Amino acid sequence: MGLKGAETRDRLLDATQELIETGGYPGAGLNQVIAASGAPRGSVYFHFPGGKDQLVGESVRRAGRAIGGDLEELAKSSASAAEFIGAVLRHLGERLEESDWRKGCPVATVALETASSNNPLREACSEVYTSWEGALRARLAGRPDADDLAVTVLALVEGALLLARTHRSREPLDRVARQIGALIG
Repeated sequence: MGLKGAETRDRLLDATQELIETGGYPGAGLNQVIAASGAPRGSVYFHFPGGKDQLVGESVRRAGRAIGGDLEELAKSSASAAEFIGAVLRHLGERLEESDWRKGCPVATVALETASSNNPLREACSEVYTSWEGALRARLAGRPDADDLAVTVLALVEGALLLARTHRSREPLDRVARQIGALIG
């Protein structure tokens, strides 16, 4: 694939991510993706022969890798696990607030809307969550409860993002950061 093809593919994925984060799976119809990306209709089927589900699945995985990269960077600059989780929550809060409370988790909306009815998208969401759990587990390494804590922390972060978006306030994120700090001390 040439540079132009890669740029078109990236525009399609960027538009899809924006649409699923702000409008969920139903809000990322192919017509909306084409309009938002400015890509020709044929490009969707050229780059994503599996159609909408392939496009959304790859967008979820791509967004998951981007946040995973953020987690790695935050882990490097944090002295403790509690400091790391606090930094993650601040980062996600900034992302949410900068989007005018429209962008929570790039995976949660798709997971909630499709997990019971669309196995390929459920698998894409599961892969991302598994990778994020792994990043958290790595930061909690050495603790006998690292596996359980990684899942607990991820669930608390996801819930806090939902509440913050709903209330249009970072307060749920701040409260969860304090509780996680006390939990993992």
